[in-house]
Amino acid sequence: MDHSNTVPPSPSPSSSSSSSSRHVERMINSNHYKSPSRTICSDRFIPYRSASKFSLFDIRGSDNTSTPYSSLLRTALFGPDAPLTPDKTSHNIFRYKTETRQSMHSLSPFIHNDDVVSTANHTPVKPPRKIPRSPYKVLDAPALQDDFYLNLVDWSSLNVLAVGLGNCVYLWNACSSKVTKLCDLGNDDCVCSVGWAQRGTLLAIGTNSGQVQIWDASQCKMIRTMEGHRLRVGALAWSSSLLSSGGKDKNIYQRDIRAQDNLVSKLSGHKSELLVWNQHSTQPILKYCEHTAAVKAIAWSPHVHGLLASGGGTADRCIRFWNTATNSHLSCMDTGSQVCNLAWSKNVNELVSTHGYSQNQIIVWRYPTMSKLATLTGHTYRVLYLAISPDGQTIVTGAGDETLRFWNVFPSLKSQNTESKIGALSFGRTIIR
Repeated sequence: MDHSNTVPPSPSPSSSSSSSSRHVERMINSNHYKSPSRTICSDRFIPYRSASKFSLFDIRGSDNTSTPYSSLLRTALFGPDAPLTPDKTSHNIFRYKTETRQSMHSLSPFIHNDDVVSTANHTPVKPPRKIPRSPYKVLDAPALQDDFYLNLVDWSSLNVLAVGLGNCVYLWNACSSKVTKLCDLGNDDCVCSVGWAQRGTLLAIGTNSGQVQIWDASQCKMIRTMEGHRLRVGALAWSSSLLSSGGKDKNIYQRDIRAQDNLVSKLSGHKSELLVWNQHSTQPILKYCEHTAAVKAIAWSPHVHGLLASGGGTADRCIRFWNTATNSHLSCMDTGSQVCNLAWSKNVNELVSTHGYSQNQIIVWRYPTMSKLATLTGHTYRVLYLAISPDGQTIVTGAGDETLRFWNVFPSLKSQNTESKIGALSFGRTIIR
């Protein structure tokens, strides 16, 4: 535009005064009037292009009527899927070069920078895992004893459940649902504990008479008997070929079942406290006296070395956590009920507890917050027995109501939403013998 051209003055109306005429003339010829008190700037803004960021974009087709701002405005107002007019669909307006990593939305005047960052880095939050509140399978287990000090259920690495019923031990194959009677101790004895070796088909059986028997379940054959305990053997634990047994006589025997002279050590010292032992001493290395009732529930964390969980009986009702590496008490949770069993998930940092008086419930906890993920009910007697399937997803619980109930409570290692394949399609109720 040539600013040297002047606009011809308009004729003043005859009715206007001379001052009004001058005022109108100043408005019309504002481009030529210079105020003595201030400087008049032009209303046209021409940016300094070398400071702009247009080099970030490859803008093609100057004949296109669309602009980057128009595209961003349309996206901000109508969403990224807003339709284009026909004459705009044939052009790729923006194309990012390799040196820029900005999102196109970061240039929009309607989005704050903080929102752009949070949107770009946002990870979708998974909904809470749904834990079924009902068991997927129930087995009748006649003569399953209601005794707090027994351990009559264990699940092998080969997916076989061992259950002590009276004076007999039965095996239930979780894949085929086949039931096998492994042994009968006769009328003069009864089963007090069962425990599978960590791998293979060997099963240890603790009896009321104080014997520990080793059976090969694949052949339904007893391979050896070990004496020592004077009273019932209610606790069994394997570590490779080393078997530990705990009796009512307050003694713990450790045996290497490969050796002819199998006794490795005898540990004595229990009264009413929780004791921690190691393989190198016959004296306890730690002693905890905080529980105010019998402690049956004990479980080592598979996730944190030296982390021990313990649960107390009816007068205590608490789950306590201990760092045995530093000999420190970490936390305490009052569950409101007798704690009968504890077991950690091997797939996630969670644990399950089973309870007796007065609610007979099963609780799945998230550690270390100890928030409840699920409370499962169904047993009408205290839930004295607990075992976990080899894949770590399913638990089986047993009670004096003479039932075994199977629950899908933990996620798999690969997916937290994958259901257990063990019996997942087997519904209904059957008898174990």
